[in-house]
Amino acid sequence: MDKEALIPQLGVVKEIEEMTPDVKTFRIVGPDGNKLFDQIPGQCGMLSMPGVGEGMFSITSSPTERRYQEFSIKRCGHLTTWLHGMEEGQEICIRGPYGNGFPVDTDFKGKDMLFIAGGIGLAPVRSVINYCRAHRENYGKMDIVYGSRSKEDLCFIKEIQSEWVNTPNCDVWLTIDREEEGWDGHVGFVPNYVQELNFSTDKICVICGPPVMIHFTLQGLKKLGFTESQVYTTLEMRMKCGIGKCGRCNVGDKYVCKDGPVFRCDQLDLLPPEY
Repeated sequence: MDKEALIPQLGVVKEIEEMTPDVKTFRIVGPDGNKLFDQIPGQCGMLSMPGVGEGMFSITSSPTERRYQEFSIKRCGHLTTWLHGMEEGQEICIRGPYGNGFPVDTDFKGKDMLFIAGGIGLAPVRSVINYCRAHRENYGKMDIVYGSRSKEDLCFIKEIQSEWVNTPNCDVWLTIDREEEGWDGHVGFVPNYVQELNFSTDKICVICGPPVMIHFTLQGLKKLGFTESQVYTTLEMRMKCGIGKCGRCNVGDKYVCKDGPVFRCDQLDLLPPEY
């Protein structure tokens, strides 16, 4: 790890965009107006404010975004509530990047890609999707399955409808949990929808969302014929200090922050049962 990643930098919240009633995207730059550091898809950053707290969050933007880093954050606790109260132009401390990221330039290159996300789980997956879109010639067919509780809880919906659906050789499949007025798309849970779509197994799969969604989606993928070595996920929610010192994310001889947060699902099978 670059030792500079251990030192907090001063960031400025350049823009804030409300994605859903409880999710906001923060675009952060340095005091000079430039991007603070480079990252690879799937890496994380530590956001902190003295006297309030600190937390690890996925970097939502792709490395191909050269103007700023984006963090899409769900309001769910003390720190995130404080962050949601920030205004554009305010300063914040940031350090990173942390973690291993997705193997976009090795294992994924030249492959058909299947992205599956639920709720705020689209945040870390979005960085991979937009990286593949920016380097479209390096990847095959792209399928994106995304679901949320309701239509108003669909993150990045403007980007999905204006950009993703117009990406060459890319299909986007949206679903919400229950029927509601004004929604004429698919209704149902993500794991069931994945099985309905009956994808061919010649793909690499990236999945992120609530643990229960991941569990049942992985079961469904296995029924379709996928192997766990084809499926990648990220466990950034388990990261704490980010540098392997606090011991709060270690399982057996693995640290989520140092060995992850991105893992193939067959690698997770090797972890102790208490995980």
